[in-house]
Amino acid sequence: MTPLSTAQQADELEDIRRSVASLCASFPPEYWREADRNRAYPTEFVTALTESGFLAALIPEEYGGSGLNLTAAAVIMEEIQANGCNGAAAHAQMYVMNTILRHGNEEQKQRYLPSIASGELRLQAFGVTEPSAGTDTLNIRTTATRDGDRYVVNGQKIWTSRAEHSDLMVLLARTTPKEQVQKRSEGLSLFLVDMREAVNNGLTINPIRTMMNHNTTEVYFDNLAVPADNLIGEEGKGFRYILSGMNAERILIGAECIGDAKWFINKASGYANERELFGRPIGQNQGVQFPIARAYAQMRAAELMVYEAAGRYEEGGNVGAEANMAKMLAADASWAAADMCVQTFGGFGFAEEYDVERKFREARLYQVAPISTNMILSYLSEHVLGLPRSY
Repeated sequence: MTPLSTAQQADELEDIRRSVASLCASFPPEYWREADRNRAYPTEFVTALTESGFLAALIPEEYGGSGLNLTAAAVIMEEIQANGCNGAAAHAQMYVMNTILRHGNEEQKQRYLPSIASGELRLQAFGVTEPSAGTDTLNIRTTATRDGDRYVVNGQKIWTSRAEHSDLMVLLARTTPKEQVQKRSEGLSLFLVDMREAVNNGLTINPIRTMMNHNTTEVYFDNLAVPADNLIGEEGKGFRYILSGMNAERILIGAECIGDAKWFINKASGYANERELFGRPIGQNQGVQFPIARAYAQMRAAELMVYEAAGRYEEGGNVGAEANMAKMLAADASWAAADMCVQTFGGFGFAEEYDVERKFREARLYQVAPISTNMILSYLSEHVLGLPRSY
């Protein structure tokens, strides 16, 4: 394939933005309010994203996907949020699938990627976090023990979002006890779990109600048998594999946060122009317009970092610093914009019909997940600034 020129790339990304916006127009605020009210999974929206090819953006064309790069995928996720929808219902398919693409063998790619691209199989679940480990991933206790042509999995995961709406799960488990490895990062392996066969056959899923409609769960493994052929890459190297996937995840989440910030800024600007008090629009007051302008400037700065990180990711190499900074700055920008928007709307910001309170709750998550701001600062301190490890 002949590389696109800069102008062609810009045109292609603009076409993607228009297409995503057009799709999102079919899912108005009322749709999301009802889903939020009922804690329902937005099946129709995810189906539309799948049928449009957007969720298969990163899957190469030879496997039935769109063959786009991470920048294009980031644009997709940004536009979903900027148009008032919620990409969290489906975003995991982007970066979890990337784990198979980068580290799976050819047989696994042929077996799964075309079905994921077509929507026949849903890959939304990523089993990493545990109650006793949290962000201390290397301390996970879920084990996978080799037994002939299979692995037997025992343990528990938490905050495994969309597990009830996924056919496949990428699972991280310890295959070699910590006492038997030289480095803590060794002895962890990745598996592709067919949840259609596993549920009620060694796998139990319990929903967790949260402050936002995120369809998250805790999952339990009780002697779950996983075929040895479902091991992704080499045994014991799973932690290394998920790091590259986590960088993609952080960049895509950063793009979502940029979209949220744009939604809040546009919403606040529109309201400030329309709402009149004391015979003038409230947006005429500097006390109202300055916070909106500051949120816009903060969003634009974070946006540059997000797409800088996406570009560097596409070039290869270690983009841990860029991916972490992109996620942190974008999450901060979206949260600042959310707070500003509520303040602009005043009391109406708490009313369901304006959608601000729903998006406000959704935006708060990214100060914590998929990695907390403090962990990012620790990473930058140690790996970029050369300061002593703090944990």
